[in-house]
Amino acid sequence: MNEQEESALSRKGQVVALVVAGTMLFWIAANWAGPAMGLPGRYALLIDFAALAALFWALVLTYQIWQARRSADDR
Repeated sequence: MNEQEESALSRKGQVVALVVAGTMLFWIAANWAGPAMGLPGRYALLIDFAALAALFWALVLTYQIWQARRSADDR
């Protein structure tokens, strides 16, 4: 694996870490602020689905990183 590919995979890994951390911080803050602001439960469900979508996207990106590293090791 050349340096550019390694740098690109490293950048993707950083994006995954930021997405996971940011999603969890947003989810915790929204679950705390929602009842305090008197939002209905359907908004909590919407926030949960948005967090799940972001975490699923991070999982897909992690799988892509894993596949790229695995194929590079096979070369």
